[in-house]
Amino acid sequence: MSSLRTTYEFTLPRGYVDDEGTLHRKGVMRLATARDELAPLRDPTVQGPDDPRLTILVLTRVVTRLGSLEQINSYVIEGLFAVDLAFLQDFYGVINFGNQEEFDALIAAQESSALVGSSAPAPSSAPAAAPAAEGAGPGSADDATAPPAPAGPTGVSEQVSERPSLRHSVEELPRRSS
Repeated sequence: MSSLRTTYEFTLPRGYVDDEGTLHRKGVMRLATARDELAPLRDPTVQGPDDPRLTILVLTRVVTRLGSLEQINSYVIEGLFAVDLAFLQDFYGVINFGNQEEFDALIAAQESSALVGSSAPAPSSAPAAAPAAEGAGPGSADDATAPPAPAGPTGVSEQVSERPSLRHSVEELPRRSS
């Protein structure tokens, strides 16, 4: 009997820093349902399907765990660094609409990149490669560390600029047409 994998572990490139200064990098995202994509459209703060807030509300529904946080709400998702939000958008797209090759490419790209100024760059292992147990409880350390990648002539890590773009196959922040 095969079982459907519905949850995926991830590690944020930078991590969410809570009000106490605690860094939260590891989390779990579940597959989205139609309700996860439709219900936020009923939110009076969302102006339509092109409203960037829609992405925030959808991610709030599907990210089920982040570090040791007890609750994931829109305040948490809005407080993510831009690179982490972009990663979660890519991750959402790959686990919901992609295939295994795209998933592997996303994880490999994250592992091979390091962020400028980050004392805790991309993870050295592939936490998302192993399925998360349904109902897995909170509580893994978010303190993965590795030396940052060397900066190139522009001061930006060469590894970051080599990250393949997966944005063509995943949900992106909508752009206003005005």
